[in-house]
This record gives sequence, C-alpha cells and structure tokens, in this order.
Amino acid sequence: MNRPFPLLLAVAALFFFSGCATAPTSESGKADKVADANKTIADAQRNDPSLKKFFDEAAGYAVFPTVGKGAIGVGGAYGKGILYQNAKTVGFCDLSQATIGFQLGGQAYSEIIFFETPAALDHFKSGNFAFSAQATAVALKSGSGANAKYSSGVAVFTLGEAGLMYEASIGGQKFSYKPQ
Repeated sequence: MNRPFPLLLAVAALFFFSGCATAPTSESGKADKVADANKTIADAQRNDPSLKKFFDEAAGYAVFPTVGKGAIGVGGAYGKGILYQNAKTVGFCDLSQATIGFQLGGQAYSEIIFFETPAALDHFKSGNFAFSAQATAVALKSGSGANAKYSSGVAVFTLGEAGLMYEASIGGQKFSYKPQ
C-alpha cells in the first residue's frame, strides 16, 4: 500500500530541522543579498511611510527579501535575509517553516521582523528564536505601521510579492543567524 503522507511529513521535517547555509559564500553573493534587503526596505517604506518609526526606533531588524512558501497538505517555507543593528548590516539569517494541515498553493513574499529591545535582538542572534503557532504578521499596506504594536518585543510585517495560497501564517517559523 502506497503511503505518501508519511514520506511528505518526513521530507518536511528534514527541511525544517536541517539548516541551510545562512550566509552567501562569495563576496558578490553577500553584496547581492544586502542590495536585495535594502530594496525591500525602500519598497516597504514607500508602501507605508508610517514604518519609519519602526526602522528608527527598533534595536534591530531582520529583512527577508523573498520567502518562498508552498504546500499540498504538508508545506514549507524558506528565505534568506540580512540582520541590521543600528541601521548597519551585522549578519545573515535564514527562515524556515514546516506546516501540516489544510493548505494548498504557493506564494512569495517579503518579511521584516523588528526587535524592540536589545534583549529581543540578542534572543534572535542566539539561534533559538522561533515563532509560536499563534504568531501573526501585519500585511504591509499604507498606514498599517501606524497602529502596529510589538508583541513580546517583536513586530512582523509581510509584503506580498506573488502567488496564491490558502494559508498565510508565520507560526512555526524558525530562524538561524550568522554574524558577518
């Protein structure tokens, strides 16, 4: 009897718990990733000028220019990003997520995570940072940053790029970090 579900579950777990290379290996790869993150920041601020307060006041922020997500019952997401502290690049990070449940489709989006305090930023840098299943993000559109608030020292914004998917949560995301 063919049982594809356990196989898909095993693949999703392997994807989620195995780390991908966080930092690009070449200097040009690093420069490209920083350029992509800076473009994402510019796009986010153009779409919602009220985000300026987050960029100005946060202890740090992680920018993931493209997070790819796909699912057919079992899903996964992955993206590479840049970590900023005091508006300067301090390292590279990646995001991974595995999900199980009613979901179908694929999407690409950008994600920006703001850290309210140095302690919240240090927690991210420790490599033990993950979002609980109940975590939510604010969809970035004009004015959304004006009313957004930190939750447990973190505020998350997403900006849609492309795709259609029934399910768009950030719960279960896990992160890794490597200093420059």
